[in-house]
Amino acid sequence: MIRNPAPQNRTLRLTDAERSHFRTRLLRLDRPMTVDELLNRTICQDMFEAAAWLPGEFVDLLVLDPPYNLSKQFNGQTVRRRSLSDYAAWVQSWLVLLLPTLKPTASVYLCGDWQSSPALYEVAAQHLIVRNRITWEREKGRAARANWKNCSEDIWFCTVSPDYYFNAEAVRIKRRVLAPYTQNGSPKDWQRQPNGNFRLTAASNLWTDLTIPFWSMPENTDHPTQKPEKLLAKIILASSPPGAVVLDPFLGSGTTSVVAKKLDRQFVGIELDETYACLAEKRLALAEGDRRIQGYTDGIFWERNSRG
Repeated sequence: MIRNPAPQNRTLRLTDAERSHFRTRLLRLDRPMTVDELLNRTICQDMFEAAAWLPGEFVDLLVLDPPYNLSKQFNGQTVRRRSLSDYAAWVQSWLVLLLPTLKPTASVYLCGDWQSSPALYEVAAQHLIVRNRITWEREKGRAARANWKNCSEDIWFCTVSPDYYFNAEAVRIKRRVLAPYTQNGSPKDWQRQPNGNFRLTAASNLWTDLTIPFWSMPENTDHPTQKPEKLLAKIILASSPPGAVVLDPFLGSGTTSVVAKKLDRQFVGIELDETYACLAEKRLALAEGDRRIQGYTDGIFWERNSRG
């Protein structure tokens, strides 16, 4: 508990009253569920238990952000790093439970760091068509005395079949043009704007325009591995049409569900920890009146620090 935070600190936390209120919104599965019973709900339960009750072929987009293969302390528990083969076996154990929930046209995004990424690829390639590896800059990496600073993570983009949805136009980036080229005095493939010269560019598999949530951002929570809303917006807009169903079985503090809601998609989230599940519900309630996503305005992704 942090007492008397700075006035600029906008980190979302739960009061006791909010926890009691949002706890009533959480689901726990103990029987086969229909799609309508699950849509736009947060399941507070072990994912291995919940997966047994999920319906078949109802998911358009599966977002997977599992615990990375690191030694760490989390919620009072110590987790030890496993061998790569043991980590791959663990990934296999839950991925096979989730595959039946996917539509034949579904896409899957699987997150990891450089140490876990080989195991993630190995398992994904056994069951899915691996189409690309996205590398995104996590600019808050720790410095190291005898190694390179670790400030990037991977996301494996996969599909169930050759028939899948992908909207490249929805995820183009507006970048500042430092040396603009003109043709007969007119801008060529760029625009003059009051705050500078900009060009819309195609999205690549190298993402350098993201900001890790921190204390002055309204999306920030105390979850130690929270992903930026902007990152999830890219995935959701590229790989699901409006109204599609997005499933996140490692929901954490709710970023996937919140962004899906803001972008008019349906969602289902599974989170074991009740505090984070309640926090996800609080963020979903806040999204009723505030659909903003930092770095994404009027259908455009902006380069970091290029627009307020």
